[in-house]
Amino acid sequence: MDKYEALLQLLLNAAKEVGNNSTPCNSDGEIPVGVSNRHIHLSQEDLERIFGPGYQLTPTKDLSQPGQYACKETVTICGPKGAIEKVRVLGPVRSKTQIEILAGDCFKLGVKTQAKLSGDLAGTPGITIIGPKGSVEVKEGLIIAQRHIHMTLKDAENLGVHDGQIVSIQIEGPRGGLLSNVVIRANDSSALECHVDTEEANAMEISSKTKVKIKK
Repeated sequence: MDKYEALLQLLLNAAKEVGNNSTPCNSDGEIPVGVSNRHIHLSQEDLERIFGPGYQLTPTKDLSQPGQYACKETVTICGPKGAIEKVRVLGPVRSKTQIEILAGDCFKLGVKTQAKLSGDLAGTPGITIIGPKGSVEVKEGLIIAQRHIHMTLKDAENLGVHDGQIVSIQIEGPRGGLLSNVVIRANDSSALECHVDTEEANAMEISSKTKVKIKK
């Protein structure tokens, strides 16, 4: 009897694994939305400069993308004209520090940047980052996050799109409409989700319950 129970458990585990790896995209092509506020990704070197030698991030909440999380730590970012406090740090640490702000933050900080995909930091402005144990002035890394859709390669196949493709998305509702210049980011380390920032979300009444559809 133990052998049968063991076999049954193996079958249940296999079924669960298939379910976990299946695409979240439904038959209507609806995609969930994640709304992000300004935040910062730190390199280990910069983390230790502003929080102290050997410092490690303190995770507080897992994010929708696998392996990423919000941290207890916050920093202040300073530009030529002003500062913004309590900018949330997201983990894990990265090879390069990246600061993602809102378009309206540019006026308060006194800097000018543009919409860029994560990791595309060449030619971007820098900023001063202040923490409890020190500060660092990065030479580049300040961006406005380009709206994009994370998905697996299987999701991309099901939706008829490919990595790097630029599409539009349809948002329903009283203030809904069409958002263009949405970049597809397809790889097998992602979860299906469309990312917009809080300014875009407020303009079109988008929330975490909103679903969007791709319009090619």
